[in-house]
Amino acid sequence: MKNNYDFMENIGLHEKLSLQEIPEIDLYMDQVIQLFENKFKETKRTEGEKVLTKTMINNYAKAKVFFPIRNKKYTKRHMILLSLIYQLKGSLSINEIKGILDPLNERIVTDDLAIDWLYETFLKQTDKNAQIFTASVEASIKELTELIGAAEGNDEDTEYYEELLVVASLAHMSQLYKRAAERLADKISENRTNK
Repeated sequence: MKNNYDFMENIGLHEKLSLQEIPEIDLYMDQVIQLFENKFKETKRTEGEKVLTKTMINNYAKAKVFFPIRNKKYTKRHMILLSLIYQLKGSLSINEIKGILDPLNERIVTDDLAIDWLYETFLKQTDKNAQIFTASVEASIKELTELIGAAEGNDEDTEYYEELLVVASLAHMSQLYKRAAERLADKISENRTNK
């Protein structure tokens, strides 16, 4: 791959919805969808893909993944929860997401919990995660390039082999992270069940 990391530029590595970008006023569903579409457009794989749809939001509401809305409007806390759901949905099912967000939703409803601090902490960690991810991918590519170079010499398909192994390596890492997230989600649910 000759240290070619172009593909890393188009994955939305630093795309996030900051607290400052979330309006203080309540929004209707179409406004929420537009906010997410504008903010996370770089994370889409294809042009026609949607970041968030009415159906998705309605499914989250039916499954009680977030606390009920009032007057068809979504508060800042709803948008924070939707942003978290957006991050979680790639690895966890709606039921698993509901299980880990239930305690937070309960505290929001019963104690009027402000969650800006929690979300800000998450956003800071996503910046660190992006740095760790970039360094890890670059190290993997370098290692695989050296291994392929040593094994194959100057084969005309060397770049293809490198790219194939990088895809396989990234998919493997993705599965490891997904399994770890699933296990922790299970633990949260088990702890709540045992109370």
